[in-house]
Amino acid sequence: KLMGLYLAIFDEDDELDGVEVGTYSDFSTFRDAVVRNLERGQAGSRFPTLILHSDCDGQWSVKAAAALETELQTITKEFLNLPPIPLDGWKNEIANTFGLDPKNLGDSFFDVDGEPLLERLLGLARLAQKRRLPILFQ
Repeated sequence: KLMGLYLAIFDEDDELDGVEVGTYSDFSTFRDAVVRNLERGQAGSRFPTLILHSDCDGQWSVKAAAALETELQTITKEFLNLPPIPLDGWKNEIANTFGLDPKNLGDSFFDVDGEPLLERLLGLARLAQKRRLPILFQ
C-alpha cells in the first residue's frame, strides 16, 4: 500500500479532525496544479504557506493556518474557472462510488472519502485557528 498523507488536529490525545489526502503523490499533484495554473510555474510566489511547506513531516502552526486559510480561499475561487483534470487510480474508484463528476479544477481534488479537498483543508485551517492548535502532518 502506498504511503498516505494524513493531516490532523489533535488536542492532547483527542483527534479533533483529520483529512486523509491520499498518497503523497496526490498531494504533490494538487500542489503542482496550483503552481502551474495560479503561480505561473513560480512555486510559492502566491501561495507560500501551502506550496513551500515540506509534506513529509512537521506542522502548520496556528499563525500559518491563518495564512493557509486565506491562500485556500483564493485557490478555491480561481480553480472554479479552470477545467478539470483526468482522474486516475483510486480517484476513479472514489468518483464512481460517490458519483463525482468534476466540472472544474477544484472538483478534481478530493480526499479518500470523496469530500472536496479544498473544502476539507479550509475546515482544518479554520479549526486550527479556533482551537489554537497546529495542523500536523502524519
